[in-house]
Amino acid sequence: MSTLIQDLRYAARMMIKQPLFFGVAVIALALGIGANTAIFTVVNGVLLQPLPYDHPDQLVWLWDSLPKLPTAPTSAPEFLDWRDQNQSFEHLAAFQGGNIFVDDGNAVEDTPIGLVTVDFFSVFRVKPLLGRTFAEEETLPGRHRVVVLSQSLWQKRFGSDPNILGQTIKLMGIPHTIVGVLPAGFSFPNEAQIWRPIPIDPKTLDRGPHYLRVVGRLKSGVPLPQAQAEMSTIASRLSEQHPEKTAGHGIKLELLRNVIVGDIGTALFVLLGAVGFVLLIACANVANLLLARANARQREIAIRTALGASRGRVVRQLLTESVLLSLAGGAAGVLIALWGVGALISLSPDTIPRVKEIHVDFRVASFALLVSLVTGVVFGLAPALQVSKPNLTDALKESGRTTGGVQRNRLRSSLVVLEIALSLVLLIGAGLMIKSFAKLNRINPGFNPNNLLTMGVTLLRTNYPEDENVAAFYSQMLDRLNSTPGVQSAGAITELPLSGGNTSDNFTIEGRPPIAKQDQPLAECRVVTPHYFESMGIPLLQGRDFLYTDTKQTPNVALINEAFARRHFPGEDPLGHRLSLQGQSRDPLLIVGIVGDVRDLTLEEPATPEIYFPYLQNPLFDSFERSVTVVVRTKSSPTGMVEGLRAELLSMDKTLPVYALKPMTEYLSDSLSKRRFNLVLLSVFAAVAVLLAAVGIYGVISYVVSQRTHEIGIRVAVGAHSIDILRLIVGQAMILTLVGIAIGIGAALALTRLMESLLFDVSVTDPLTFVVISAVLTSVALAACFVPALRATRVDPMIALRYE
Repeated sequence: MSTLIQDLRYAARMMIKQPLFFGVAVIALALGIGANTAIFTVVNGVLLQPLPYDHPDQLVWLWDSLPKLPTAPTSAPEFLDWRDQNQSFEHLAAFQGGNIFVDDGNAVEDTPIGLVTVDFFSVFRVKPLLGRTFAEEETLPGRHRVVVLSQSLWQKRFGSDPNILGQTIKLMGIPHTIVGVLPAGFSFPNEAQIWRPIPIDPKTLDRGPHYLRVVGRLKSGVPLPQAQAEMSTIASRLSEQHPEKTAGHGIKLELLRNVIVGDIGTALFVLLGAVGFVLLIACANVANLLLARANARQREIAIRTALGASRGRVVRQLLTESVLLSLAGGAAGVLIALWGVGALISLSPDTIPRVKEIHVDFRVASFALLVSLVTGVVFGLAPALQVSKPNLTDALKESGRTTGGVQRNRLRSSLVVLEIALSLVLLIGAGLMIKSFAKLNRINPGFNPNNLLTMGVTLLRTNYPEDENVAAFYSQMLDRLNSTPGVQSAGAITELPLSGGNTSDNFTIEGRPPIAKQDQPLAECRVVTPHYFESMGIPLLQGRDFLYTDTKQTPNVALINEAFARRHFPGEDPLGHRLSLQGQSRDPLLIVGIVGDVRDLTLEEPATPEIYFPYLQNPLFDSFERSVTVVVRTKSSPTGMVEGLRAELLSMDKTLPVYALKPMTEYLSDSLSKRRFNLVLLSVFAAVAVLLAAVGIYGVISYVVSQRTHEIGIRVAVGAHSIDILRLIVGQAMILTLVGIAIGIGAALALTRLMESLLFDVSVTDPLTFVVISAVLTSVALAACFVPALRATRVDPMIALRYE
């Protein structure tokens, strides 16, 4: 122990005596360790930490698996059958997530809500902080107007009032009684702040509408495959009992954690690998610095050896110095990580699931310490082994000439080759992401987002109790907006493209042979008002648009998109054909028009078959939708019209909830947020890697020039020109660069396959990207070696010949 303390003191003195040298090394290591720690913090919070529930490994998500839709919500009757017929689950619960307007008497706010069945809280084993959760009879229609609050909502809106139980709160204008408050931290689903029972009327159950999500808790000792087998048997039995509604349906089980995390795991592990490369490059740089410094310490090491120090003792001393250096870099890296984690979250908070669980904890601190220790050994071992076996005769001389070039510094050259290779892999990865992102930005979404403003509007049932009131208000609202100065056109839709909402249904085409339920095609369904397509800039290709005369008193009509026409009416005119939807309650839909394709869900996915219904008919529901998104096309930038349009709506009804006012371009930008997150981070890591590699090349070539000063002087003395010296030095640097690029291309061909799912319409072996990136890195290397090479051409032969 005393020897270790002695080594630490000596290492600390060496760091203090050479602050510039150690400062550069600590900065390089801090960048590498800090970036690794920041990304690991996200990986730890999102992927490694268990969900914050009791025995989270027992929590399972149950999907209704349809023939053409492997993961879908289910219907209320099917959920009840799943719950009553299984033996694998301790509890099963259904839920819906969303937002609702909550009025506590002081303010009306748009608040996340969970609509749940009675067993929901038992699934998660959450016990209320105050009061109770829901009783079985409170799922019956008319009995469901009770709510449970989150602790944060209770504190924020009610000042932690201990007498909150029994008080009322208005949801969408309707009074509900508060029966309980949940403990801090629980907010499933979708960061819910308030929960209400889902009304289920046993007398009017319909297996058509699929709108419920289902979660369950496995019984202790029941493995997932056993539960899957049982639920598959139940699904087969239900398909036989209800062939007209559930034929071909299955049940798919998936761990809740996997559903919550989604597909971000691949991106995070790719980023973790990228920052690992950055750390290796930083290690190579610091190892090169130590090798340069080791040559200056040859005489010191030789004296230690001559006085009896063993090679192991010398190696231990040098490793102590490198580990102390890496710990200093690790400490600075943790500070960078603390800042970096905040920056990562702020860069794209909606992209990262479980974002509230991301923080620096004991596991992250242990990771940073381990990385620091391993890093110290990795970059310190090779220099220590090389310098710990000196040639005593040469080292103890006062001086000795050295004429060796790059070939006599193979270790340093190898480290530069490694830096070049790793940098190339990162640059190619970033280049592929950039090309993919550029292609996505060039995709035509099917509408014109410029000068387009969107606004959410909801009509409270207390103010608009009847369908006639709803229809009259929306008609008047659109008339007012269309006549507002500066407005070119205004319409509305129930589920805006790229907003994340969608409704689909199976259908048949009248006059064609009957199709079994499981083979019926599926189409996206959208409900729109007149002028919607005009406002969005979606072209009407054939037939007519919807009219205000298309109401429930007239025959049902529909518009289809090009994708629908291509798939289901190839070579024939769709106009005049009729469609029957599985969920509709009235006569079939007459196709009266065809509109252009729109990318509704994501820009990556091609347009799918879509059916549009006029708002005043909406064949899927008996009553009108009370929440719509208004789209307003303005004659100039919509930003300056936001407040004016809001005021126009509030002048019609001062209690009207108007929310989510933002340009359509923002939805486009948000739809690319996940890819932008990956692109920005990978590009930053690649830029840092290239910078470190350039510094490494500069350092090695500078060292080579200083080592070969005597040789260069001789060459100049016997007639070599500046261009010859320049060619010699640059040529050697380019050899290292080309070897590194060749190795890097091979590594990139293998490793970029891991990021295939992160790309769009770009091959992982895209030749143009490989060629351009290789040329860019070669240019960077050439620029890095040019300064020391130019210095070599200015060597004075008389001084060089005396150089020792």
